[in-house]
Amino acid sequence: MTHNHSNSSNKIGWAFLLNFSFTIIEFIGGWLTNSTAIMADAVHDLGDSISIGSAWCLNKLGEREADENFTYGYKRLSLLGAFINGAVLILGSIWVLSEAIPRVLDPVVPNTEGMILLAILGVAVNGFAVYKLQGGNTLNERVLNWHLLEDVLGWVAVLIIAIVMQFVDWPILDPLLSIGFTLFILFNVIRNLLATLKLFLQGVPEKNLYKQVLDELRSVDRVEYIHDLKIWSLDGE
Repeated sequence: MTHNHSNSSNKIGWAFLLNFSFTIIEFIGGWLTNSTAIMADAVHDLGDSISIGSAWCLNKLGEREADENFTYGYKRLSLLGAFINGAVLILGSIWVLSEAIPRVLDPVVPNTEGMILLAILGVAVNGFAVYKLQGGNTLNERVLNWHLLEDVLGWVAVLIIAIVMQFVDWPILDPLLSIGFTLFILFNVIRNLLATLKLFLQGVPEKNLYKQVLDELRSVDRVEYIHDLKIWSLDGE
């Protein structure tokens, strides 16, 4: 069990180092190529880096048992990480939209050669990170694997747009892609943030779960009456 936990932490650690290092390159590359699409991808990858970093720390903190100060244990730290991650992504997305929307009205030609090089590098780095997390047993690894697969698809989209702009004078494609990608990020972030707030408020984690548990308890022999059923989750798992 200890070996599996250590192996999981090592895999997540590798994914974090790869993702965070490349996120820095993305922001620099987005500024140099004058591409809001790359900046949007950089914001998304920054959020993933925070998620992966949080998961890495939480994987290690997960070894700690409940104590006299935290009698429920430390699982709720993951909710705090999710909340911080959501706040960072929302602020970053607002910034990207403030840059991209004016460019729809007044398109600026980005450096498509630089975009293509960054997109190829993005597919390679995120693809390798997916490979490192492949076959993971923990929920953290599986969820992060999906995040990184989304990143690969995002970079494939940037690559396609950059190649098209190499042959066609359509600079508006860059801000349109960044707006579309950013709205997709915001939709998912706000949905996850609302779910996180619901857990903070001790809400029932899943729709219809209360009725399902109630029906299950009523079906037990000799159970005549159920009073004041409480259902909550520490971390949504």
